[in-house]
Amino acid sequence: MTNVRLGEALRLLGIDRTASEVYLALLELAPAPLDAIGSAAGLGRAEAATAYAALVDAGLASAAEEGEDVVAPVPPTAGLEVLARHRAAEVEESRIAVGGAFDSFRRQRLAAYNDHLVEVVTGDAVGPRIRQAWASARDQIRQFESPPYFPLPGATDDALATLARGVTQRVVYSRASLEHPGYLQDVIEPCVKAGEQARVLASVPVKLVIIDDAYALVSSSIKEADVHNTMLVVQPCGLLSALVALFEQSWQNALPFHGRATRPGGLPPSDRRLLWLLAGGASDDVIARELGISRRTLFRRLSVLMARLGAANRFQMALQAQRSGWL
Repeated sequence: MTNVRLGEALRLLGIDRTASEVYLALLELAPAPLDAIGSAAGLGRAEAATAYAALVDAGLASAAEEGEDVVAPVPPTAGLEVLARHRAAEVEESRIAVGGAFDSFRRQRLAAYNDHLVEVVTGDAVGPRIRQAWASARDQIRQFESPPYFPLPGATDDALATLARGVTQRVVYSRASLEHPGYLQDVIEPCVKAGEQARVLASVPVKLVIIDDAYALVSSSIKEADVHNTMLVVQPCGLLSALVALFEQSWQNALPFHGRATRPGGLPPSDRRLLWLLAGGASDDVIARELGISRRTLFRRLSVLMARLGAANRFQMALQAQRSGWL
């Protein structure tokens, strides 16, 4: 893994840039005095000590013994688990906060909202409005994607046409999207191959499409108003800003779902699909169904991949696959 990629991985786990530089220097020089580590990272003694303390707190480095200044990294398994849980908790807190704000908004104000900042679209008008939105995009589309899916013929063709126009398309898929029969092969993979930037989370807080910074489409079933199959069109306002912030934070914490045209490390496309599904949290039954193989064949292929990556379990295999550029 390059220093840039390792630094990005540490940042996603909540380690700031300075501490990441110290960790990189630590891996190159340790065991060594902290002053030498700080100098290699271009830091003064106080700044290096503060950054190193953050690594110790994160479980990535050992505290210097009393009276000594020699420092070294430690096996990161326990520390990485704590960091991952902390980041997951932060995402969950953000999801609850933004979701609660939106729920409060729609309960208290939606019925009386008459200044056109939020438009309610229902029934047969939903499909044409979605297609109009995709056609209107100029710079980028940001999307949370999850079942259930609105029956919209040609939706994948619309997405591919948008990509062909040079519009950046970033999509965070839920695990349920990967498990939806045929969706990975018929929808996700063609779009990724065409240039879509895709990532995956266990779940997404809402079905959402943000068109440029102009407006957002929010799929909503509003129990309070007894309205179903409803979509909200949110114009520029505080709510739109909150939805954009929610997407960006979720994007940062989602697992990259790359679709390179080449085969990294000679990995066949079927094995890459297996790793994508596994990293997305799909069950063994779902993975076997999507690949069209038996559970016994699936377990055999997993064993081969784990041996190839030198992994003792599936968690290690996912980490090693990402480090190798397979995910």
